[in-house]
Amino acid sequence: MPGCVLQERTVFLSEGPATIRTKGTVMTTATTAARATTGVAPTLRRLYFVRFGFALVWAVLLFLTGSSIGPLSAALLVLYPVFDVAAAVVDARSSRVDGSAAGLYVNIAISAVAAVGLAVALTSGIPAVLRVWGIWAVLAGIVQLVVASRRRRLGGQWAMIASGGISVLAGASFFVMASRDGASLSNVAGYALLGGIFFLVSALRLGRAG
Repeated sequence: MPGCVLQERTVFLSEGPATIRTKGTVMTTATTAARATTGVAPTLRRLYFVRFGFALVWAVLLFLTGSSIGPLSAALLVLYPVFDVAAAVVDARSSRVDGSAAGLYVNIAISAVAAVGLAVALTSGIPAVLRVWGIWAVLAGIVQLVVASRRRRLGGQWAMIASGGISVLAGASFFVMASRDGASLSNVAGYALLGGIFFLVSALRLGRAG
């Protein structure tokens, strides 16, 4: 139209997941967030492989020593939630962009309390250990369900969702087992091994997605 001046605008977006400076083109923060989320997958894949390896070794050692509570089995029982705290810290640092960090911080707190609770329960015997482990498994399973659901778009999270659901059921069963005669730690070792297998499956699926 006569008398109209077309101006080329430069748009500066300095807030959000990343600073975007384009001329004539605006990139949405959703696009930037999607790219950042994609970068989470390789870190998760490595972490899941480590968690599988740890669970495998841990389960074998507990199978061999878990007939009673001794120095090694006691150390293993406390070590598991401590390792879970460390893994969740690594996970949370790489997951701030996908909305799952809050759930991971909750998991860190739950696992830290579980480590202390198990250390105390060890002085009372296997039934007390199973009760504490059962409560931890239920709470951690619920958190895992929430976190994995938020990460569905990453791929490979159906295994984590299944693992979270099984953890809730297993935790309830541990609490029931604690009241029965002949309670043992062998089921705890099996629980950890199954969880490790789910981590392996998720890691392999993340690799395909990447």
